[in-house]
Amino acid sequence: MAKLKKVKFPTAHTVLFIIAAFVALLTWLVPAGQYDRLSYDSDSDSFIRISQDLQTSLPATQETLDDLSIKIAIEKFKAGAISKPISIPNTYKKLEGNPQGFVGFIQAPLKGIMQSADIILLVLIIGGLISIVNATRAFEAGIGWLSKKLKGKEFVLIIFVTTLVALGGTTFGLEEETIAFYPILIPIFLAAKYDALVGIASIYIGSSIGTLASTVNPFSTIIASDAAGIDWTVGLNGRLLMLLLGLVLCIAFIIRYAQRVKKDPSKSYIHDQYEEIQQLFPISDSNNLVKLTGELKLVLLIFASTFLIMVYGVSQLGWWFLEMTSVFLAGALLIGIIARMNEKLFVKEFMTGAKDLLSVAFIIGIARGVTVLMTDGQVSDTLLFYATEITATMPKGLFINVVFLMYTGLTFFISSSSGMAVLTMPIMAPLADSAGIGREIMVNAYQFGVGLFKIINPTGIILASLAIVNVGYDKWLKFALPLVLLLGILCMVMLTIGVYF
Repeated sequence: MAKLKKVKFPTAHTVLFIIAAFVALLTWLVPAGQYDRLSYDSDSDSFIRISQDLQTSLPATQETLDDLSIKIAIEKFKAGAISKPISIPNTYKKLEGNPQGFVGFIQAPLKGIMQSADIILLVLIIGGLISIVNATRAFEAGIGWLSKKLKGKEFVLIIFVTTLVALGGTTFGLEEETIAFYPILIPIFLAAKYDALVGIASIYIGSSIGTLASTVNPFSTIIASDAAGIDWTVGLNGRLLMLLLGLVLCIAFIIRYAQRVKKDPSKSYIHDQYEEIQQLFPISDSNNLVKLTGELKLVLLIFASTFLIMVYGVSQLGWWFLEMTSVFLAGALLIGIIARMNEKLFVKEFMTGAKDLLSVAFIIGIARGVTVLMTDGQVSDTLLFYATEITATMPKGLFINVVFLMYTGLTFFISSSSGMAVLTMPIMAPLADSAGIGREIMVNAYQFGVGLFKIINPTGIILASLAIVNVGYDKWLKFALPLVLLLGILCMVMLTIGVYF
């Protein structure tokens, strides 16, 4: 009898198409519905209320907000703190169904790619930049130098990278930008005798724990607090404590796995991919390392500066994808000039690098397509409405933990943290009053739920991140699920303490 072939886990692209098909089916099973929306028009200094296709102009006053049961100060709208349309409490109504059929299913990833053009372009330009630096052999020289410096203390690399990325996540929502870090840092982790999962974890989990315990992150903490009608500093001490405890737990978890792999490479969850990943990120023989010359140091300095400039621009100057992409393109051109690379070689290397990340770019677009299906099918608000109905009469200890779990589930359908905040917080915050808990605890439940599920959320950027290193989603789940369980317990303990003490 012939041996049965081992069934392989599907690629990230296929996983996303399966999820998209599930969501399309969901639009046939879940009733369509929507809350009314309210947005502020600065040109006319008025509110615009959107109820289905009907738009009504309302005076931009505190009285209008009070009449609509929106407990948010009018200054939040006029100062631009709340720029997206928010949901109006007690306005949910069922709509005529708009189930997504075969045409909607096929068009969704295409719409997602079109809507994600900014981040896709960023990814392609970063690919080109990395290929240019690779051509100078600066990475090889830098990795060789760093390997010697970290000899016997490689675990410091895990602590440093995870902590640094977490600080970016907690302060300005460092998330999509981390895609740029994998091609640079993975070879360093491999040179330290770890596997690629250790590198992915240090970067991605660092970002996730940072966003989970966001302290001053304007894209989650501040938007959610504003939408809940409270100052963002309320509850800050609890989030700082969660950041510290969560970060220590994550670093300990990653180091434990890393040391096991270092001691016995066969313990790696991706041991069977060793040669494949080595080809993606070749490490020079220690006896034949490229010398780190002054020119190569300058190349690495410019390369590192592009990321420092990006971080400063996003956190301090309000930059978004256009500005970030411009910095990386300028860095590639400058490095090409310094390395005296001829025009034909520069174009060839740049296009090769962009092509290498094209698969990642498509994954980002297809993931966005899942959100398109939810929006077009008009079922997101229905799921939120049912969730509020379920939790409305619960005792406060059970209530806050069910809300936390509810947010982890909603994140599958609404992967944007800011989108989740403006959609749900005006509806959920008043429930905190009914349950007798502070609204800042509701903000924490939102942040913890969204941040926790991001670690494994296939409609987020984890599949794109894994695709860069060619690691399967199943391998990531095997690695990350125990940590998700531990963090979930920690989150529930912190929320319960916040409710009763």
